[in-house]
Amino acid sequence: MADPARARKLAKRISQIVASAIEHDVKDPRLGAVTITDARVTADLHDATVYYTVLGETVDAEPDFASAAAALEAARGVLRTKVGQGTGVRYTPTLTFVADSVPDDARRIEELLAKARESDAEVARRATGAQPAGEADPYKAPRAEEDEEQAEEETRG
Repeated sequence: MADPARARKLAKRISQIVASAIEHDVKDPRLGAVTITDARVTADLHDATVYYTVLGETVDAEPDFASAAAALEAARGVLRTKVGQGTGVRYTPTLTFVADSVPDDARRIEELLAKARESDAEVARRATGAQPAGEADPYKAPRAEEDEEQAEEETRG
């Protein structure tokens, strides 16, 4: 077992090598919008999981994850060779590509936060000029000592 610091360093190096190889060495047009977001290496340094996302060319265009996944699977051997040459480790880790869900989750959270802000603004708008349903000061004021003595006499008597 390698220490976790070495595994993190190797994972970072693998993500850099794979990103560079996709940009410069692999001549597949389906990989043009692929971005490597993260990489994780197992503790024994034999398997690496590379996370990627596909960016749309335009705002309206939906990214094509299926063709990007197929292109990455086709280029797996070339990318593993590049990783082996670039890291210099005894055993080159096998590469597994997983679509990263973080951008979609972030977009969903942003939408939920926008709805919450709109709801807060609506509550604030309705609260302006509103009157309390009961008394103006709904909290009871502290009782005076005379009131306490009178309450004690009533409970005894």
